Amino acid sequence: MTAHPPPRKAGERMGAPEAASRPDSRTDRLVTLFTAGDPLADAVVAELDHYGPPARRALDAGLRNGLASLDAKPPAAVAALLRHLETPPPWVDPLMLHRGDLTSLSVAPMWFQLCSVTVALAHTYASPATARQLVAEGRPADLAARRLTEAGVWARQTVRPGGLLRGRPGYLATVEVRLHHARMRARAVEEWDLGATGLPIGRLDMARTWLGFTFEAFRALEALGIGTGPDEERHLYRYWAYVAHLLGLGESLHQDVHDHAGAHRLRDLMEHVTPAPDENTRVLITALVDAQSRATAGAPGADLSEEQVRHLLHSVLRRAFGPQWGDRVGIPEVPSATDLLPLISRLNREARYWQTYSPASAQEARRRALAGPGPDPTAAVEPCGSACRRIAEGARPAVLAGAA
Repeated sequence: MTAHPPPRKAGERMGAPEAASRPDSRTDRLVTLFTAGDPLADAVVAELDHYGPPARRALDAGLRNGLASLDAKPPAAVAALLRHLETPPPWVDPLMLHRGDLTSLSVAPMWFQLCSVTVALAHTYASPATARQLVAEGRPADLAARRLTEAGVWARQTVRPGGLLRGRPGYLATVEVRLHHARMRARAVEEWDLGATGLPIGRLDMARTWLGFTFEAFRALEALGIGTGPDEERHLYRYWAYVAHLLGLGESLHQDVHDHAGAHRLRDLMEHVTPAPDENTRVLITALVDAQSRATAGAPGADLSEEQVRHLLHSVLRRAFGPQWGDRVGIPEVPSATDLLPLISRLNREARYWQTYSPASAQEARRRALAGPGPDPTAAVEPCGSACRRIAEGARPAVLAGAA
């Protein structure tokens, strides 16, 4: 009862002819993953369809309380998945899981939601295989709003202290993401043209999600003036390596990624074998930016208009992914007179300096992150004060830069 095709051989290039011109064992290994699914999760989805509610109840109980807690023997695939989830890699530090993702928790909640989540989803949608499948599911505007909410909740649950311990919200949500990917593959695999753009939500697309919430998200935060040091980077990737385990990525894909430099190398290899974004990507990212802009501007107490938030997101996306990528997916350049990014970046750098000045200030930043996001992105930058408020009222950034 498997719902996934076998991996394609390395010699069968998938819609990325340029990869064939640069033979490399690493790119060959990635190409074999282009049509590789997740055998454990795919088999569980097939069992859930075959056995129905009893299998779902066994899975839910096992995820919450462990395989050993089940009174009756569960279906074989459910048992195999639970054993995999409950067998952590030998390098996992239990104290790390109890503390949570300290690097992500040090980021002000509003910036984390406004930019990190949006950028992570944009990176996922840049895969034509994933974009095509998502566009086929329904109206992009409705999808974008729902995905922003779901991704934001999942990310917050994942990084919280203890969130990835068995039965806790982040653990359950991560496994549900994995099974949702398997469900999408099961729906699409019979009619999908594997020779065109690869398997929807295949192994590489799952890795895109992982890189979206690590390397891509923090590259966007760097553009906002929220940088990370070497120790923060090491902690980030060690923590998210365990997320990768729960997602079923396979350690061979990310075992050499210990910092942003290693993630950048993996990202470049993935882009080398992935077809360029297409019209489906453009539609999804436009809907994503619109949904995030409306949500942020419509929140109680927000000072920025929907247009100003949209301009800010356009600036962040072009800075994070590059102007050429922005042109391809329809992200316009922002006129300098209305670009808030330079001022916000400078103010965030100042705030970040004092936030990480001492262990006590860093702990306070994490406490605020756990409290949840506030209504206004400018409120996340404490030194901004009246300067950001006057920008929101239409004043010229060149004048305010001196007044801040």
